[in-house]
Amino acid sequence: MKIKVLIVDDSALIRGVMKEIISSQPDMEVVGVAPDPIFARELIKQTNPDVLTLDVEMPKMDGLDFLEKLMRLRPMPVVMVSSLTERGSEITMRALELGAVDFVTKPKISIQSGMHEYTDMIADKIRAASKAVIRARVVSAGAKDAEALPQIRNPFTSSEKLIIVGASTGGTEAIKEFLIRMPSDCPGILITQHMPEGFTRSFAQRLDNLCKISVSEAAGNERILPGHAYIAPGHSHLTLVRSGANYMTHLDQNPPVNRHRPSVDVLFNSAATAAGRNAVGVILTGMGKDGALGMLEMRNAGAYNFAQDEASCVVFGMPREAIAVGAAHEVLPLQAMPGRVLAYLAEHGSRALRV
Repeated sequence: MKIKVLIVDDSALIRGVMKEIISSQPDMEVVGVAPDPIFARELIKQTNPDVLTLDVEMPKMDGLDFLEKLMRLRPMPVVMVSSLTERGSEITMRALELGAVDFVTKPKISIQSGMHEYTDMIADKIRAASKAVIRARVVSAGAKDAEALPQIRNPFTSSEKLIIVGASTGGTEAIKEFLIRMPSDCPGILITQHMPEGFTRSFAQRLDNLCKISVSEAAGNERILPGHAYIAPGHSHLTLVRSGANYMTHLDQNPPVNRHRPSVDVLFNSAATAAGRNAVGVILTGMGKDGALGMLEMRNAGAYNFAQDEASCVVFGMPREAIAVGAAHEVLPLQAMPGRVLAYLAEHGSRALRV
C-alpha cells in the first residue's frame, strides 16, 4: 500500500515540484495539495493522508498555529518544509517541539532545480515519517521548571569520562529530554544529530537556554570540558581527538558516510579510537543504520553503550540496528537514560580512568 501524502504550501511552484518528486516514488502517492491550512483541513478529512508536508510560513494561518491545532486534535506525521534563514530555523525548532517528525529545507537558489536534487532526502524523510510513532504532546520541562524534575547527581566528576550521542529522526526532542536532566558537572558530551547546515546553531542555542549544562555548536579544536555539550554542525563531521592529556573536538568535511554529514558512525568510530573505555555511547531515535557499526567499534574498544527502546522512539531504526549487531549493552526508555548513564559512570569511574 502506498504512502498517502498531502502537500500544504502557499507557493504553487513548490507544490508542483514536491508533487512531482513524491509522485516519482513507487511507494508514494500525492492525495492532495493545499495552498493554505484552511483548505488543508478539508483535504485531511477527505483524503486521510499518512503524512503531511507543511510549509513553515503561510498566509491565513501560521504554520505553527496550524501544527499545534493538528497535533492536539488530529495527531499525524508532519514533515515541515523550511526556509534556510535564521527565522526559518527558529520556527522549525519550535515545530519539532510541537510534534513535527522532521523537516526538509528549501534550496537557496534556483528553487525548481534545487528541489530535484533533494529528491532522495525528501523521499527518505517521508518514509521515516510514515513509520513514526506519533504521541500526544506533553509540555516538557523548560529552564524555569526543570527543578521539578527528579534531580540527578554526578558523584564522580572526571574530565576523562565522555558521553557520545547519536540521533536522527525524532532526535531533536530526544536529545533535549536527555540533556535537560544532566547536572552541571556531568561529563563532556559530544552529539551528532542529522540536521542540515544553518539549523544546528539554533538547535544548540535553544538547548543552551533550557539546560543546566552549556550547549554549543562545535567549532573544532575545543577542549572538551565537563558540564558542556558539543553538537556537530550541519556542514561537518564531528570527531573526538586526543591532544596530550586533553580530549578535543575536530571537524572535517570528508565525504558523507551512510549518506550523512555529519555522520554518527564517524563520531562513534573516533570515540572508539580516542577514548576507548572512557566513553559511554548513546544511540537515540532515528531512521536508518548510521551509528550501528560505529557503536560496535566503541563496544569492542571497551566503551559501554545504551540504546533507546522501541516504545519511546519516534523511529526505532538506528537503535534497532545497533542492537541487532550487538553494539548495545543496555536498552532503555528515554526517560530512564540520563540517570542510568550517570549511574554507570559513577559505578565504574575508577575502572574507566585506566587507559
